[in-house]
Amino acid sequence: MSLTDYRSLLRELPAVDRLLKEPAVEETLERLPRRLILQAVQDTIASYRAMIIDNRAGPARLDEIDLSPGKIAEEAVALAIRKGRPGLKPLINATGVVIHTNLGRSLLAGSAVEALSAVAASYNNLEIFLESGRRGSRQEHLESLLCELSGAEAALVVNNNAAAVFLTLHTIASDWEVIVSRGQLVEIGGSFRIPEIMAASGAHLVEVGTTNKTYLRDYEAMVNENTAALLKVHTSNYHIIGFTATVSTEDLSRLAHRNNLPLIEDLGSGVLIDTCKYGLPAEPRVQDSLSAGADVVTFSGDKMLGGPQAGIILGRRDLVNHMRKNQLARIMRIDKLTIAALEATLRLYLDEEDAVGQIPVWRMITTAPETLRKRSEQIAGRLAEFFEPGKVAVVEGSSRVGGGALPDAELPAYPVAIDLQDGPLSAAELAARLRLGEPPVILRLQQDKLLIDLRTVNGEQEEELVLAVKKACSD
Repeated sequence: MSLTDYRSLLRELPAVDRLLKEPAVEETLERLPRRLILQAVQDTIASYRAMIIDNRAGPARLDEIDLSPGKIAEEAVALAIRKGRPGLKPLINATGVVIHTNLGRSLLAGSAVEALSAVAASYNNLEIFLESGRRGSRQEHLESLLCELSGAEAALVVNNNAAAVFLTLHTIASDWEVIVSRGQLVEIGGSFRIPEIMAASGAHLVEVGTTNKTYLRDYEAMVNENTAALLKVHTSNYHIIGFTATVSTEDLSRLAHRNNLPLIEDLGSGVLIDTCKYGLPAEPRVQDSLSAGADVVTFSGDKMLGGPQAGIILGRRDLVNHMRKNQLARIMRIDKLTIAALEATLRLYLDEEDAVGQIPVWRMITTAPETLRKRSEQIAGRLAEFFEPGKVAVVEGSSRVGGGALPDAELPAYPVAIDLQDGPLSAAELAARLRLGEPPVILRLQQDKLLIDLRTVNGEQEEELVLAVKKACSD
């Protein structure tokens, strides 16, 4: 194709004003903002222009491209509709990973959703004492409840656990040394690591021990006049087995207190319930760390606690009050929606039965395998209609807690397996169609099979799941 031909094609591209008069575009203008549609029209024309220019030296048959206003208008409308949808949207998590970081972590309990919605839609007493009419603190709504549940003297809540660790170190140890085991220098996700957080806080890291073994004498040998605190980090997202040794919170607290130093313990996920009661590996409870002598304990609100994203700081009143006065506390403070959801979540923990039965994380974790098997058999029977005989089956498998918690825990599961070997669609192709559908469905891909784990699928989502698979198979 000659240069003249390329220029001719470019001249054939309809103008923006011409496309805005197309019936499909005019109809869409009644439903979507003009600004959104105008941008979609401009972007669509630009993509056609780039297609023509980029193929100037290639073998493509550009003369076969449909440049009619109607065709380009249809594409512009489709683009506008896609851009008009919310970026953050609900989806179906069929992976079996209960606290899936990429999928929003913990689901909120119904009471937490109701509390959040009520506060969002109304003025509220965020920072006012209704009895006296005086200005109050937003932390008042959470502190007494957290102290009652944990036994702590004081509590402070910030926007995530990394912020909680940072604020603690910045307040207690900026320009001073903090001693921590080399085996606890974890990466907490998103390439954020304990050493980098410590450095940013102004604390000077002093590593002791080795990756697999650290003894009390290792800490003791490094305590000096420049030491501000001892730090213990719970390695909640991985587990070293074999030739290992760690120091207990009790022993570390005794060493710290003999030297008039605070012990800071970062629990990461943080639990208030005895995990062993529910067939899970032991996970240190927040209240146990405090009773063992930790002066400050930090953990997340949106992992095994089952609440909204938050960083919870519990501990000695003098240390927590010092953190409140840190100017960075304002930068890290939580909003009314987080407070409403977290308070409602914490209230469920006043009765463990309520917490396990109503907080989705715990309800999913404790779902009986037999219940999962029966649900999977029902769904498998319906999905089998869309595939060749023998391609859909219920298999034995396992689910994960996720969220950087209990890496050793395997929850017995019965996922639905769809065998796509030698089928018209590969497993990857069907997974992509489901991921791009409405609602999106995220599941596990295992070689030529798709695995649907119903542990993380709400009962009311089952019909949507079946319809999503049906549509993906027929597209």
